[in-house]
Amino acid sequence: MQGRTLQRQGRGSAGTVLGLRQNLAQFMLLVAVNALVGGTLGQERTVLPLLADQVFGLGQYTAALTYIVAFGVAKAATNYFAGTLSDRYGRKPVLVAGWLIALPVPFLLIFGDSWGLIVAANVVLGISQGLTWSTTVMMKMDLVGPKRRGLAMGLNEAAGYLGVAGTALATGYIASSFGLRPWPFLLGAAFIAIGLGLSVLTVRETHHHAKAEAAGHVSVHAGAGAGLRTRDVFTLTSFRDRSLSSISQAGLVNNLNDGLAWGLFPVLFVSSGLSLNQVGILAAVYPAVWGAGQLFTGAASDRWGRKWFIVAGMGVQAAGLALVAASHSFWPWLAAAILLGLGTAMVYPALLAAVGDVAHPAWRARSVGVYRLWRDGGFAIGALTAGLLADLYGIPAAIATIAALTAASGLVVALRMRSNDHTTG
Repeated sequence: MQGRTLQRQGRGSAGTVLGLRQNLAQFMLLVAVNALVGGTLGQERTVLPLLADQVFGLGQYTAALTYIVAFGVAKAATNYFAGTLSDRYGRKPVLVAGWLIALPVPFLLIFGDSWGLIVAANVVLGISQGLTWSTTVMMKMDLVGPKRRGLAMGLNEAAGYLGVAGTALATGYIASSFGLRPWPFLLGAAFIAIGLGLSVLTVRETHHHAKAEAAGHVSVHAGAGAGLRTRDVFTLTSFRDRSLSSISQAGLVNNLNDGLAWGLFPVLFVSSGLSLNQVGILAAVYPAVWGAGQLFTGAASDRWGRKWFIVAGMGVQAAGLALVAASHSFWPWLAAAILLGLGTAMVYPALLAAVGDVAHPAWRARSVGVYRLWRDGGFAIGALTAGLLADLYGIPAAIATIAALTAASGLVVALRMRSNDHTTG
């Protein structure tokens, strides 16, 4: 960048200690909290696309995917503000606020008698996820310091997406046994209650860890220090810095294809004759491989660097999507879901950790917020693009187009992102 840095890890000002081992209990508590955040999202992954089709009779894919557009726009915008709010008021108050906002979501999904109420529930869910997930990311970055950032992000995202996967599988089973409403969404209500209780009673503030790291952080380029305005952080992360802008576009495309998978895969599978249990398995395998894989890929990117993990991961995702488009039965789709999950596992923690590598600790939370703005904007763009293409040309053609776009995104990272921004100390 402007943003390549030299950092030191250890004891900060006022005795604050950075490191995974030194903060293990609080770190693992935050891992558990993020699993509940993921479970709150997972309540929708299997059931809601089928609710749109079977209960509300939305024949056009574009109309049916409006809930993902609403979720993506709300979450993306909230991500942007979450960093600024957590710098101003602290991480914990933002986390608690996110859980409080989530409280009505399961009940809107259960009792909503119009599609407009379902879309409104997803606006609320997007705001909640933007606050809760963003804050758990920032808090783990605060605690571990620079040396284990990839591992920290791998554990965070693994917990979240294993929560998504487990809940998608569970709700598929519940829906096949008891119907699409209300029982699958009661699981989400339980997760919200537990997450709120843990966040209020046991999670501790971590902002002082970021301040301690910033005090020992030496920038090696002019303009990369602590005094950047939020507007400057936005333009740097989005456009001006080669690495940060490459990371942002890759994150957007990654969630673009996740929005496609969330909205269209269950409809494709059911229309091809699969049972609800089989759809639940496929809906769970993708985030399960994604989640479990990050336990290894995040730490591996600490050792070998971020860039080529991201490039390779985008290529593997593209291959998985292409296989979905070309297949017509359960087993090839299962293989494709594994590929898609593996590719995403390679990309996801490396992207987040790379932002942490490049950004100064004093504005890292804001840079993470900007990155997550672009990344989760991909949900909305993916849902709109996939819906329009599916209405015009069919679901397989929509998936094949997104596969090509994913491969192109990996090429952008290969050509534009610097290889030497990653540092372990």
